[in-house]
Amino acid sequence: MNKHFKVAAAGLMLAASLVCEVAQAAGILTIGRREDSTTFDPIKSAQNADNWVFSNVFDVLIRVDNSGTKLVPGLAESWTISPDGKVYTLKLREAKFSDGSPVTAADAAFSLLRIRDNEGSLWRDSYTIIDTVQAKDARTVVITLKSPSAAFLSQLALPNASVISQKAMTKQGEEDFAEHPMGSGAFSVKEWARGERVRLVKNPYYWEASKVSLDGVDWLTLPDDNTRMLKIQAGELDAAIGVPFSRIASLKKDPNLIVQLDRSTREDHLLINHSRGVLGKVEVRQALDFAIDKKSIIDTVTFGYGKIANSFIPEGALYYYADNLRRPYDPQKAKQLLASAGVKNLSLNYVVNAGDEVDEQIAVLLQQQLAKVGITAKLQKVDPSQSWDMLVAGDYDISVMYWTNDILDPDQKTTFVVGHDSNMNYMTRYENEKVKAKVAAARVETDPAKRKQMYIDLQKMAKADVNWIDLYYSPYRNVTRKNVKGFIQNPLGRFTLEETVKK
Repeated sequence: MNKHFKVAAAGLMLAASLVCEVAQAAGILTIGRREDSTTFDPIKSAQNADNWVFSNVFDVLIRVDNSGTKLVPGLAESWTISPDGKVYTLKLREAKFSDGSPVTAADAAFSLLRIRDNEGSLWRDSYTIIDTVQAKDARTVVITLKSPSAAFLSQLALPNASVISQKAMTKQGEEDFAEHPMGSGAFSVKEWARGERVRLVKNPYYWEASKVSLDGVDWLTLPDDNTRMLKIQAGELDAAIGVPFSRIASLKKDPNLIVQLDRSTREDHLLINHSRGVLGKVEVRQALDFAIDKKSIIDTVTFGYGKIANSFIPEGALYYYADNLRRPYDPQKAKQLLASAGVKNLSLNYVVNAGDEVDEQIAVLLQQQLAKVGITAKLQKVDPSQSWDMLVAGDYDISVMYWTNDILDPDQKTTFVVGHDSNMNYMTRYENEKVKAKVAAARVETDPAKRKQMYIDLQKMAKADVNWIDLYYSPYRNVTRKNVKGFIQNPLGRFTLEETVKK
């Protein structure tokens, strides 16, 4: 082969390679997000950054529809419940994991028992209602509860209760599986470069693979809000989630973009570490609540897109109590409460997610408002990937965080926030035995009227104790390029990427 032919051949090969890369890129959806994933072991996370990707990689027995209001078949194509409300019999559809092996009832049983029994499970308390789980045959799983539970069917739709491969978990071990998972969802994990990206590829064995348009999805970790917005405007991203309120109006004017404000179950709140000195006193927590001007947050930070929150159960969710107590902005009342508690010159460590424009704006606002009642808030800006670990370790006094519901029933959030489970009441270390007992009782109460009253009582009790400070409710705020269609986030946070099309 002569030199000129080699050069020509090399040029053709390079051109072909570039065409191939462009063609491949056309089928890859790039999404910019603030936080990186922390694990791919579903039972060991309670973070949206994980759950929203879990829903791409794993599948659940029962799903929630795009409206976020109705349960629909997932891996279970049908189910029946015994007259006494204790025995659930689910018939699985023919489905496969990403290695081509079948999803069996034994896998479903393994997954449910694991979320109930594993010491590392963050969701144990919600599943202790399960007495036994048996694989009646390869495609029939029978779940027997200790007592009837109004919430249980919804709990089967929790992303953390996804069905995983028993064979893969046993062979790989928990640590390796958490890095290299095997699921039966629309996509599988090709690469996870921590702090940079999670690369997903289409799962050819997915039971609805024929409906999946995308070849893959790249979840890119871009903690700085401004960077994400610049990249989506420049066409370097197909989608970006977590649009700052201040950028919504300007992005709407860009003819190449579509801003989506989807109905959500999101609530932003100020976490308070009850185990830190005087923060254990209810008068001090009440003083904090009176010292914060929520309307100023709505007006100056959310640009009117938010709404003042008054309960840990979000507006529009089942059993939300609209008449729950709303402490007004009253600096004088805050000062009186601090004085009655014998507290002077209080200094608080305030953990802030760096690069989150909204969190940083709220931090400055709250710092100013707390200063007016004699409280010094020392802002500690940390990478979003670090803040969760600090909450778990109790290495904070206050911190603004947010929650979105993952299931239709209020039991999930109620258990996590005030149910005294393994998450230490969302890391607040809040304690109230009467609240703990009522959370457990509400889970198994089957009379709708009685159950509704129990959740109303719980909202009142939590507010009286100031388990945390409710700040505001707001829609999901995402933006896509005009050529992306069907990029939907349902009220429970799930991105239905199996329905997304990139033209």
